[in-house]
Amino acid sequence: MIELRNVEQELERYRTRLIVAAVFVLACFGLLAARLVYLQVVVHEDLATRAENNRIAVVPIVPNRGLIVDRNGVVLADNYSAYTLEITRSQLTESLESTIDQLAEVVEIQPRDRRRFKRLLEDSRSFESLPIRTKLSDAEVARFTAQRYRFPGVEIKARLFRNYPYGELASHLLGYIGRINRNELAAMEEWPEEDWANYRGTEVIGKLGIEQKYERELHGTTGVEEVETSAGGRPVRRLRSEPASPGSSVHLSIDIKLQALIERLFGERRGALVAIDPRNGEVLAFVSKPTFDPNLFVDGIDHESWKELNESIDKPLLNRALKGTYPPGSTYKPFMAMAALTTGKRSATQVINDNGSFMFGNHRFRSHGDGGLGSVDMVKSIVLSSNVYYYSLANEMGVDLIHDQLYPYGFGRRTGIDLDGESTGDLPSTAWKRSKYKRPDLQRWYAGETISLGIGQGYNNFTMLQMASAMATLVSGGKRFEPRLVREIEDVLTHDRQRPSAQALEPLDLKPEHVAVIRRAMHGVTQEGTSTRVFAGAAYPSGGKTGTAQAKSIGQKEKYNAAKLAEYFRDHSLYTAFAPVDEPRVALAVVVENSGFGAEAAAPIARRVLDYLLLGLYPSEEDIALARLGKAGAPVGPQRLAADVPLPTLMSAGMATPTDAAASAPAPASAPILLGGPR
Repeated sequence: MIELRNVEQELERYRTRLIVAAVFVLACFGLLAARLVYLQVVVHEDLATRAENNRIAVVPIVPNRGLIVDRNGVVLADNYSAYTLEITRSQLTESLESTIDQLAEVVEIQPRDRRRFKRLLEDSRSFESLPIRTKLSDAEVARFTAQRYRFPGVEIKARLFRNYPYGELASHLLGYIGRINRNELAAMEEWPEEDWANYRGTEVIGKLGIEQKYERELHGTTGVEEVETSAGGRPVRRLRSEPASPGSSVHLSIDIKLQALIERLFGERRGALVAIDPRNGEVLAFVSKPTFDPNLFVDGIDHESWKELNESIDKPLLNRALKGTYPPGSTYKPFMAMAALTTGKRSATQVINDNGSFMFGNHRFRSHGDGGLGSVDMVKSIVLSSNVYYYSLANEMGVDLIHDQLYPYGFGRRTGIDLDGESTGDLPSTAWKRSKYKRPDLQRWYAGETISLGIGQGYNNFTMLQMASAMATLVSGGKRFEPRLVREIEDVLTHDRQRPSAQALEPLDLKPEHVAVIRRAMHGVTQEGTSTRVFAGAAYPSGGKTGTAQAKSIGQKEKYNAAKLAEYFRDHSLYTAFAPVDEPRVALAVVVENSGFGAEAAAPIARRVLDYLLLGLYPSEEDIALARLGKAGAPVGPQRLAADVPLPTLMSAGMATPTDAAASAPAPASAPILLGGPR
């Protein structure tokens, strides 16, 4: 049978298939066109940006940190460039330990470098570049470069390092910088976006002192650089660059030559000294002894150095001027006398019989031996430092009235100085004791506890900063300022200077005739009182007050014998001073720990500071040696002009010299402070 083909039917099927295929093809082209429109129109801008970002890397440019200079333009903190060998853990092809061992065959890596690197690991992420060695020599750089191919994830970088040319000198004042840790990083993430963005690429931050307080000013403004990169991420060419703006220069109110002199006068002894200009609140000297070398912290302190500093019985890391609190001893008496005059508890002429002791109940409070001082008025009580006078005065006033009268001078609270971490000290009151202690029996104030407050003992504890600031307020007739260490902040690009002057506080309402009594009495201390020997022959009239503060309590029937006590249990030596008497231009407070009577250790240091500030005179080497031993009285040997004495020796070889400051420094680097007139 012959089957006949249905041509029409096959043609119909063919046409149907052709139409379906055409529709399918058109649909595909439609999808492609739609996708093309979506990519080229709808998301074009976003994709273009992403493509550009893949091609262009934005690299932050870390600014040069600003200089810190003294009032004469002498550089106290600067920067220098050096090569570092750095490891990025996420890019390593071998274990970290193996990589370090192999690197040690090329570049010297000491055990302390390994320990420091391990500490850095604890506060870092795997993609961060961390230094295993810093300050490489040119020979070490060449050796590593020749074998760079062996160490993926390891590279050499040029970094700026902070440098403190004078080493330990003024270290508590300057502070130091260190690597940003996790806690600091977490805190920075809470900053405003603009501030946080300014720290992109920055790895260090100020930790203490001026470096910490003026971190924002010293840091500068971070720049950016746009770099075209290859598919492998390697830079091809620079497209655009916005340079970083260096940090501002911070000009301090201290004279580094005076600072160095005071630290020499302390010698190996512990203590603190603060000197303030009562007219404007400028801090003229700010010393804490012993000191430490801030350069140790710049690229991570090694374990041995940290252990030595942290475990030393002398506590070199403690800023004694800012945080160290001491009983003020008899240096408290002028303030008690002023409180008595202000409240009417005593007149200047009222006489008290000092028979050598004061009895309160069954307790005998000692004074100046069995004989006492006899009849004393207010001036004589300060000149000869009568304890009985102030025992009885404290008993009459009571603890709360004493607190209310002395609190306005700044005792028991922060002065507001431009440093972080200031101690409040302790100015006792009944409310203070209730808040300080948890046990009810310890919260109660006993009347007998008030007696010792009159001579600066008992619960009284203050910093030398508080003592100097209070003395400035007292002798200036009530003028009050927040002490300031920074005189000016200079923009290094425009050379514009901003003067953050000390904030004037509401003055105390002190009667001039009362202030005159205190000035006259303190002047008498230097003429016929406890510091006469030290201030003999001074070419200016000054006022002062010696103080001896107990470091360890002794029983009623015991007698103090320094020779039988361990050094750290001996009395502290204190002295407060101001000069000139009629128009004070400097007020200071000094403590020398465990050194005995105030006239023996503290007062000689104060005399030499006043000679420098008011006369521009520098002590002889013989005199400095005696003062360091606590055997000095009035200056001996020929005094020198401070301007002729060279600056302290630089501790960091090859770094910036003292004359590297801005050309617009306010005075020659060798000029001392001469407080001759108002500024």
